[in-house]
Amino acid sequence: METFERIEDIEIRLLLEALYHRYHYDFRNYAMSSIRRRLRQAREQLGFATISALQESALHDPDMLPKLLRYLTVQVSEMFRDPGYFRAIREKVVPHLRTYPSLKIWIAGCSSGEELYSFVILFREEGLEERTIFYATDINPEALAQAEAGVYGLDRIRLFTENHRHAGGKTSLSDHYRSGYDRCVFDRSLRRNVVFSDHSLVTDQVFGEMQFVSCRNVMIYFDRILQDRAIGLFSEALPRNGFLGLGAKETLRFSSHADAFREFAREEKIYRRTGA
Repeated sequence: METFERIEDIEIRLLLEALYHRYHYDFRNYAMSSIRRRLRQAREQLGFATISALQESALHDPDMLPKLLRYLTVQVSEMFRDPGYFRAIREKVVPHLRTYPSLKIWIAGCSSGEELYSFVILFREEGLEERTIFYATDINPEALAQAEAGVYGLDRIRLFTENHRHAGGKTSLSDHYRSGYDRCVFDRSLRRNVVFSDHSLVTDQVFGEMQFVSCRNVMIYFDRILQDRAIGLFSEALPRNGFLGLGAKETLRFSSHADAFREFAREEKIYRRTGA
């Protein structure tokens, strides 16, 4: 069993190298335990006997790439996930953001768009939407397409609505979508100030100055080196007093960029950029 796992780890590292050199997707510094679990699932469900066979297909069949990305990228989210986070933004961060004549918000690792729409609805309720540009980025083109479509299963709306209420929502969530045929389509107007873009925290650089960066439940899949790179990007993107929001299990504690931030809302993992 030990020999099998050792060989499998070699296969995984070779596959990750192949993806990087063939398609410029870099998963080499993702947490190995997570990558191993996801690739085992991909191998089984896509019908390959070994990781090496999966690698051969990925190298020679470009149509295999989007299928593989579904397993390698995180696609689990919900609207107003961790409602306390959004309530803290509404009650503690928004009063500061009101002082800016224009705003840029970066949702890094936006997946299929649930967090993006949560931000846009919150900003609409607080009267900030018109002065805000939202940047929704992800490395997975299929996830970006789904985010831009804004279509979700009707069976998920009850949870979304409950989260919205606990987050201090000032409207009914149903004001922002129409439903039919077991799905909900969010209002096209929610996307009028949104820029959807392919962006990798692993290989790409900062593309503008932001007043708020929200990157939640993405870095838990990175190793320490890659986490540090991502925090460095956010530090570079934020001006003094800009805000950074992380996931409940994420921290700046071990980052070489930790001194560039101070805790703003400790329990909700919201930080503020210092002048350091």
